[in-house]
Amino acid sequence: MTLVDRFLQYVKFDTQSDELTNLTPSTPGQMIFAEHLKKELEALGLSEVSLDDNGYLFATIPSNLPEGECAPTVGFIAHLDTSPDMSGRHVAPRIVENYDGGDIVLNSAEGIVLSPEQFPELRNYVGQALIVTDGNTLLGADDKAGVAEIVTAADYLLRHPEIKHGKIRVGFNPDEEIGLGAHKFDVERFGCDFAYTMDGGEIGELEYENFNAAVAKVTFAGRNVHPGYAKHKMLNSMRVANQFIIMLPRWETPEHTEDYEGFYHLVSMEGTVEKTVLTYIIRDHDRDRFERRKKELEHLARKINNEFPGCCSIEIKDQYYNMREKIEPVKYIVDIAEEAMRREGVTPKVQPIRGGTDGAQLSFKGLPCPNIFAGGLNFHGRYEFVPIPSMEKAAGVIVEIAKLVAERGC
Repeated sequence: MTLVDRFLQYVKFDTQSDELTNLTPSTPGQMIFAEHLKKELEALGLSEVSLDDNGYLFATIPSNLPEGECAPTVGFIAHLDTSPDMSGRHVAPRIVENYDGGDIVLNSAEGIVLSPEQFPELRNYVGQALIVTDGNTLLGADDKAGVAEIVTAADYLLRHPEIKHGKIRVGFNPDEEIGLGAHKFDVERFGCDFAYTMDGGEIGELEYENFNAAVAKVTFAGRNVHPGYAKHKMLNSMRVANQFIIMLPRWETPEHTEDYEGFYHLVSMEGTVEKTVLTYIIRDHDRDRFERRKKELEHLARKINNEFPGCCSIEIKDQYYNMREKIEPVKYIVDIAEEAMRREGVTPKVQPIRGGTDGAQLSFKGLPCPNIFAGGLNFHGRYEFVPIPSMEKAAGVIVEIAKLVAERGC
């Protein structure tokens, strides 16, 4: 089975995660997909294939190094789920051969068009074969492209014993899209010295820095009185919440920031006169600035309470941290990935992740884990697409990393 055949098969599995179920995996489709992959890995000849009750699938490509030689154990990881942001049911992918640089009609009946006017990155892939959606669902390249690349590379290595490599572990986990992919990942059982998540975007991406992240829930308690008799009595929690919102710096929001700039992002607001709840996510690459951002929210809550005693309460929870501090002591694993890309004819694009990754949490659990491109673009929506040559290069990078790790030795 080819890489493309695998990918087209995998995206047919409905594996959207759901943060409301409080289950692991959060949806049954993820386990169905994991069971399919387990059978495929066994059929390909991988060893130590295991799938636990939480949907974590691990397997091994045994070392084929001559006796007396050794190499670190390296892992490759991808996630089973797709984003809850858009339906992943009944995905109907289509291959656009030899893309001509113009508009791609995804759904003529609905007038849904993938256009370089809105998505100029399309122009980087003129002449290539692209896999697109039918406009009704996401595609699922995040991260079924990564899954397909890892399985294809494993198949290739097993069919080419002349390629010398150490022990390689592959891992597929559920619920990355809802921030829980690494929570029940058994790093000790996985048994690697370091690993790579195949979960990046366009070709060449290599990431070992990500946001420090927290979520804040700010609650405002109001007091409702008949509006005709409310003078000096009513306290409208929605108006107080609005006052809080405008106290935060206008330019420190996602729509005004890039690169290493952090932000406050209001992701939801629900309210009545009696009670309003704001939910923010807080992001910054720099740990000190991240801590200051959390303190600023607490400071603003105190200011609100000075004016409206007892009105405002705030709860802040950290979500994950910047993996850079765990990767820098073993920076050679980034160097290996860069060299592997160059061997594959890919120019590395080392850049910070303006988000998070399972690799960040795994790094803090003791498994250093940079992130490598899987090739897709426009994730989480109907305009998602993946160039086939990018997936092929990603699979090649996995093979080259295996070679380089063996060349480096213990």
